[in-house]
This record gives sequence, C-alpha cells and structure tokens, in this order.
Amino acid sequence: MEAESEPYVRLASLRQLHQVMADMNTARSLADTLQTVANGVVAALGYELACVNLVRPDGDLVVAAFAGDPAAESLITGRVGSRESWERRLGMGETWGDLIFIPHTEGWILDDDDVPQWYTDGPAPRFDDEWHPSDRLFAPMYTPAAPGGNGTCGELIGVLSVDRPRNGRRPGAWGREALQMYAFQAAIAISNARLRANMQRALVRLEREQQALRASEESFRQAFEYAPSGMAIAEMGGDQHGRILRTNDALCRLLGRPASAMRRYSFSDLVHPEDIGTLLRTSAEGGRAELRLGRRDGTYLWVSLRNSVVADAADGPRFLLTHVEDIEDRKRRELQLAHRASHDSLTGLPNSAELRSRLSSRLCKRPQSTHPAAVDAMDAQGHPAFDTNGHGFDFRTDGAESFEAYDHHVHTVAPEDGARDDGTKGLAVLFCDLDGFKSINDRFGHNAGDAVLIEVARRLTRGVRDGDTVARLGGDEFVILADGLGSADAQDLAVRLRNEIIQPIRAESRAVRVGASFGIGWAHCGMTADEVLKSADERMYVEKRSRPKQHRRAG
Repeated sequence: MEAESEPYVRLASLRQLHQVMADMNTARSLADTLQTVANGVVAALGYELACVNLVRPDGDLVVAAFAGDPAAESLITGRVGSRESWERRLGMGETWGDLIFIPHTEGWILDDDDVPQWYTDGPAPRFDDEWHPSDRLFAPMYTPAAPGGNGTCGELIGVLSVDRPRNGRRPGAWGREALQMYAFQAAIAISNARLRANMQRALVRLEREQQALRASEESFRQAFEYAPSGMAIAEMGGDQHGRILRTNDALCRLLGRPASAMRRYSFSDLVHPEDIGTLLRTSAEGGRAELRLGRRDGTYLWVSLRNSVVADAADGPRFLLTHVEDIEDRKRRELQLAHRASHDSLTGLPNSAELRSRLSSRLCKRPQSTHPAAVDAMDAQGHPAFDTNGHGFDFRTDGAESFEAYDHHVHTVAPEDGARDDGTKGLAVLFCDLDGFKSINDRFGHNAGDAVLIEVARRLTRGVRDGDTVARLGGDEFVILADGLGSADAQDLAVRLRNEIIQPIRAESRAVRVGASFGIGWAHCGMTADEVLKSADERMYVEKRSRPKQHRRAG
C-alpha cells in the first residue's frame, strides 16, 4: 500500500519543490538567494538540516547559508573549507548521479579535515537504508555547460550538503532525483544573483573585453536593466553624438521622464545651461563630472556622471555608457558648508573673509618693478595701465619683463576727493559702525543685541541694489560694496541707510534705537583689500568724531 501511494506523495513534493524554486529566482540579493536555497531544502526536500557552501574567488568554499538548526548556524556560518579538502570529499564515497554519498563507515577519515561541519548524535542503523548521524550527502552545484562543450557540467560554484532526512532513511530514487534537480536550479539562481551583485564589475569587464560583449549580451542586458542607479547608452561620434538610445528604469525615475521621451534627447538637452561646458569636457571615455540635469517638472537635480565606452569588435568604439548617480543631498550639504564658511552665522551676510575675497577680485596688483616698461605701463596716478582691450600688465621684480593679462578686467578707478559731480563712477566702500549698540547689550542682554544686528542687516540689505554686497565685518561693523557710484551717489546712499537704521527696532519685547556712522572709501586697482577697508574705516571715525555724541544715535 505504501508503494502504491508513493507517486502521489512525490507529486505533492514536486509541487512544493516548484514553489521553492520560484522563490529562489525572486530573491532580491545574493545573500537572500543563498538563504532561500538552504531554506528550500528543509521546506521541500524533507531534510532537517541544509548548508550552502559557496566557492570564493580564491577557490576555497565558505559556509554562506544554513537552515534547520540556529545553534549549528551560528557555529559554522562564515567558516571556510579549503578547496583541496572539498575535492577529496567529492572524489570519494558513492556517486548517486550527480550526488556524492559518503557513508559513516568511510566518513570517519574526514572528521579532522578543515571543512566546517556539525555533529549529531544518534543510535547506529538498525537496517541497511537507515540514516546514520555520520552519513554525509553532498549535491555539487555547477554552472550550466556552454553550448558545444565536452562536459555536462560547467564550473563548480558551490556544494549543497544535507543531513537528517525526516523519515530517517537514506533517500530513494525520487529523493535523489529531486535533490539533483534542486541543486541544478539553485546553481542557476545563484549565478543570476551573483551577476546582479557584481554588475559594476561586469560592466568594467565588458568595456575592456570587446570580444566578450557579444557573447555576454544577455548578461549585459540584465546588469543594465536591474542597476539600482541610473544608466544610459548614447551614440558616440558622428552627427548624432550624445543622442540617448536607451535608459534604464532607475534613470527614468530619477528624472521623472518615461523611456520613450528620454530617447528624444541628448544629455546636452537635459543639462543645466551653466553646466554645458562641464558636460562637453566629460563626453569621453573615463570622463567624470558633477552637474545638474533637468527633471520633467522643470527642476534640476545634482548628479554624478561617469562615462565609459561600450566597444564594437568590428568598428571600434561606438556607444557611450553613462552611469548617473543622485548626489542632490551631498551637494546640498556641501553648499550649506560653503555658505557657513563664507557667511556670518547670525545675520546670514557675507563674512569678513568673503568680503575681502569679493573686493580683491575687483582689484589688480600694482607693478612692483622699476623696469622702464613697467613705468610706461602705469598711469599718472601710479595705477597699472591697460591696453585698448582692457588687458593689464605686470612685471617681475628681477628686472625681466613678465606680462600678466587681466582678460575682461574693467580697471577700477575712484572719484577725485571733493569732486561730487565730475562724472567719475567707482567702487564705493561704505564702512558702517553702529552708535549706541554697546549700551543695548549692557542694558538688555546679548539676545537683544543679536536681534538688533539681525534687523540692521535686513535693513541694509533692503536699502542697496541687487548686485551690491552687504557684509558683516565683525561685532557691530558692516561694510557695503556698491559699484558704479559717484561721490554724490555714495553720500546719498549713506544717508538713506543711516535713516533706515535709526528707526526703532523691536528687541526683547521693547523698542530700542541705534545710530550709525558711515565712512566712504573708494577702491581702485593697485590697492589691497585691507588698504581699501582701512581707508573707509578711517573716514568713518572722522565722520563719527565730527558729530556731537548726543546726536549720533539719532543720526
């Protein structure tokens, strides 16, 4: 009766086996695939214990997954057995098709080798086909043989070892066939999972091995489609250089554009206008760049682009493979850090270092040489002269000529002192010092003082033009850089800003007032940033001392 019912039992087992095989091929990672293989042996093949030994790049085998006994799992998972020991095991015992069975009568000689193993206790077999605790059963896993190959199996990628059949007996013909079939399908699932896990390495190999590209077309397709980050293939060379031919789902999601729409563009159509030069310099093998790409909603996203060439064996390089990684969060943090380094943390205005940088960028250096050509290259005020194209010249101090061109540099000049309407426009530097600020700090505390500084910064910013710079030099000192002003314009600006500042300020639930003293300096080429600021500071103190103390706060 038992023999008659066996086919029905095996049919149910095959159905369960089919399910665990499907689970193997839907695992999300290599680790998940290996664990699913081990779990499937316990769930569908009727064994209490299962171990997946995976071949490492060096040839040794590591215990990569275990199922059936948490204690044994923690004991041997991650341990390594040498390839030599494994070859010895696979070369002895009985061969059941592709399976290797080593009975306990022979297996005792393996107790001291370096293959990780667990030990179970139990009585000696009472009949011939009863399972002994020291019996060993291995199912080698091979890659599928290449078409036209001589062997039936490919390369060994791992070994399934099983123990303790639930029925207590050595597997019969049905059980052996099921384990062989399962090991074959497990090898395919592990190979596919490894392919996905090693996608980037596979892509580099495909780039360098042109001949292997055609043979590995399906491998490349899987690696491209399942890449977790954006990837695109574009034409290289010719009239259609840069036109996008193919994108993966990750890139379409990143830019919010369907694949059909992406094929209408090249990267030059999608890049931010300010980054087009960066993109053009990157359109070559091995090119890397960080730039902004346009999304469908009109916004731009910071990405890292890395290019490599997919080569054609017959015609040479043809396609550009572009890897696109989202770096928006990192760029945002970098910009925030850069802003903090160059801006005052309290008011948000440019700080002293940023002020000097912006001022210095407008000023060219004064020639230090007494070389006759250097003297000729200076104007009547001793400033560097410029040719008709706006190029400046500098000279080496050892007497030899050295020309330093200031391409597109506009020579910074200053209005003559005391001339309010001579028509000369220059870069005005307004040095502002608050009057009465210390008393607010002393009487009402630093929170009130901070509130005053924040409001003064806001009023100064509101009172200047777009493109002018308002910076906090430190303490209660502010500096305004306003280009293209005459003497009268600068005086009018100082008066307007003073009138804004003297208005009552709400601080710590009370209204307070501060005054402001302004000194107006002028930047011109030949001066350093510190010299310009010192000049404006000195004039501010002259202006402060010229006003009665009781009127300073009222302006």
